[in-house]
Amino acid sequence: MFKPLILVLAAVLCGFCGVGLAADRSIETAYRQQQSDIQVKGEGRVIKVLPDDTKGSQHQRFILKLASGQTLLIAHNIDLAPRIADLQVGDHVRFYGEYEWNAKGGVVHWTHHDPGGRHVGGWLQHQGRTYQ
Repeated sequence: MFKPLILVLAAVLCGFCGVGLAADRSIETAYRQQQSDIQVKGEGRVIKVLPDDTKGSQHQRFILKLASGQTLLIAHNIDLAPRIADLQVGDHVRFYGEYEWNAKGGVVHWTHHDPGGRHVGGWLQHQGRTYQ
């Protein structure tokens, strides 16, 4: 009797994950193998909104928790792309950018276009809007 409900809940949760655990696994593998300079796509929930990094290029910073439980710092260049307005803890954010290893789970940056056309363009998606 409860099995169909469990399957429905699992489907809903996987729908929340969108790109799903396969993306989480690729990020987890990069973290375990201490790899950097890897294009990654994923999504998660905001668990902390940090102050902007204002040294050099300005970056909006926040921490996402992936479905796998891994955390990632997102460093979004707001000199080149719009800031995510009204970002709150608990919000769902999708991302595409470059992963850099660190001991805390890693950083994703290059979540914006490259005006020089030398780097793959990245993006963030929040509440139906794409920031790039």
